[in-house]
Amino acid sequence: MQSLIVHGRQPALGRAELESLYGSKKVRPVGEKTTIVDVDPCLFAFDRLGGSLKFCNVLTTLDTIDWKEIEKFLVQVSPGHSQRMVEGKMRLGLSVVGLNVGIKQLNATALTLKTAIKKTGRNVRVVPNKSPELNAAQVTHNQLTGPTGWELVFIRDGKSTIVAQTVKVQDIESYSRRDQARPARDARVGMLPPKLAQIIINLATGILPEESRQSVCEIPPDEPIPAYHYDGVLLLDPFCGTGVILQEAMLMGYGVFGSDIEPRMVEYSQQNIDWLEDTFAFGGSLKGLEQADATNYRWTTKPDVIAGEAFLGRPLSSLPDNQTLKKIVSDCDTIIKKFLKNISSQTKPGFRLCIAVPAWKTKSGFTRLPTLDKLEQLGYNRLKFSRVANDDLIYHRPDQVVGRELIVIERK
Repeated sequence: MQSLIVHGRQPALGRAELESLYGSKKVRPVGEKTTIVDVDPCLFAFDRLGGSLKFCNVLTTLDTIDWKEIEKFLVQVSPGHSQRMVEGKMRLGLSVVGLNVGIKQLNATALTLKTAIKKTGRNVRVVPNKSPELNAAQVTHNQLTGPTGWELVFIRDGKSTIVAQTVKVQDIESYSRRDQARPARDARVGMLPPKLAQIIINLATGILPEESRQSVCEIPPDEPIPAYHYDGVLLLDPFCGTGVILQEAMLMGYGVFGSDIEPRMVEYSQQNIDWLEDTFAFGGSLKGLEQADATNYRWTTKPDVIAGEAFLGRPLSSLPDNQTLKKIVSDCDTIIKKFLKNISSQTKPGFRLCIAVPAWKTKSGFTRLPTLDKLEQLGYNRLKFSRVANDDLIYHRPDQVVGRELIVIERK
């Protein structure tokens, strides 16, 4: 059985993440914001994905995109499915991606299905649509992934329609706690979202080892999923800041080591990791924290993978004049160039890392670091993804001047 993923605001980031973890042959984009992954849903590591909002099982594919035909199919199969569910009031929700169906029509179909299911003697509550897709909060609040819940997702795939059932959605509450409840935060150094930190880690680590793909289907529903331990895998964040990447890597099960040029940031990271250990269950561990300048420091602890967010320059609420921007770009470029030279002398050929570097949004597009065009001269190959262009790997919001370009590179 295949898995289907519904991505967030920037689907390219989520697709690159999937390709990094599972390989290009197992990833097929469908439309603008969904992706089919040829991985057993029981073995799919959804909780570590920052760029995926919904995780669904593919149920079937219909040779039509006509909503009336789709509705006829649903009326035929829904009563039978309802009888196979556990007892209790059924909750029903519908979401469509890429199909030509209005909100009024979608809600009418849901009521039609409710009538058909009620004829079997089962009570049904419909979750009404205010948009084509139910969001993660609606799915969670209405328990649509629970034993009596059923959210069907319909995705246009050319002239066909994929029908899938939502299994899981992103844990919004957990992300909020990890982002906002941490005791040490500093908006002046940038606020790295936990979701983006997950993406950076997944781009850095590459293909997941087969032995790490534990089957969640073998775990009873009332038991927590045990934390996975990536024994012997050490992740270094050389620009750790307040420790967001370290935090997310520990939750994934990695051993982590962090450093930062600012002593205050090292203290903040320690406070946040102490809080994390008291708040969440996970399989990773902190191996060390120290003050260090990433442009010249020699780490005695040798990492297996490097993931981090480099210096983004000074915060900007609006685009500065050209001269000021050139100075900011030059300062940031110098730091990343020196870091890459430094870490090159401490790693072996084939070593992989992902670093988020600044990219400034201007009227003519993004201004990028000049060093990114000279990576080969520095001894690196920039990895290319089959399903995503590297130019699309810039995390940004519409109101932001400074975005984050994710570079995935490998030592020559």
